[in-house]
Amino acid sequence: MSFIYPSVPFNLEGKAIVVPVVSTANVAQLAIDLVIASLSLERVAVLDPEYCVPVVGAREDGQQGITTPLELYGHHELDFVVVQQRSPVLKSKKQEYIDALFNFIKSSQFSAVLFLSGVDLSNRTDSQMMTPTYQIRPENTPSLSSSPLESLSSLPIPLYTSPVDQSLPKTGETSSIPFIPGGGLMRRILLSIPKGWELPTASLLQFVLEGDNRTDAGFLASVVVKVVGKDVAQWKQPNSWKDGLFGTPHDQTLYG
Repeated sequence: MSFIYPSVPFNLEGKAIVVPVVSTANVAQLAIDLVIASLSLERVAVLDPEYCVPVVGAREDGQQGITTPLELYGHHELDFVVVQQRSPVLKSKKQEYIDALFNFIKSSQFSAVLFLSGVDLSNRTDSQMMTPTYQIRPENTPSLSSSPLESLSSLPIPLYTSPVDQSLPKTGETSSIPFIPGGGLMRRILLSIPKGWELPTASLLQFVLEGDNRTDAGFLASVVVKVVGKDVAQWKQPNSWKDGLFGTPHDQTLYG
């Protein structure tokens, strides 16, 4: 079964791909929403939704069709595409989804992969108070030099370290990927990178608390576009955020 169902003719080869992970405050998904709206990205494909909690909805701004759990957005003039994930992966499908995702990325001949997730702010250490954004560069992937993610080596984004003991049960060995509180599948994804993986791969993590996370999303989106070499003067919020993000406003007459 195919993992991708194109909506329009679109060449993915050579582009970087940005993949949000459902995690704390959904900050990764909110950041992708801003990137899509601000750069006028179009849906170029629907990805196989069988791995996710079923969900459908109306599309942004009354566009034809329905919104599905996994979609791919891009623009012919940009060197990257983004995935938008609108529901979490089913517990019984976690590894299947990860394996299918890596197979799709490899077969599409992308040039680099950037994963995004939130991290529970309550687990931040004193040394992590200076900035909310951190990065992980897996050891078993190629160097970021001369890749679309090369700027991660020079931007002031510290490497993420976990505040908890990373020793594995029984063996006492230390994992190469730190524990990520509230990071959803992020750690499992990075630990599942296939042997011999030839694509430069990294992840961005942002410390957040659940709440009104629009400002957090703008901050993470700014870092993402900076990493992939694009500038956005002002972020445009999707129209769906006005009513759908935190529900419709309460009737104020309820409060006298």
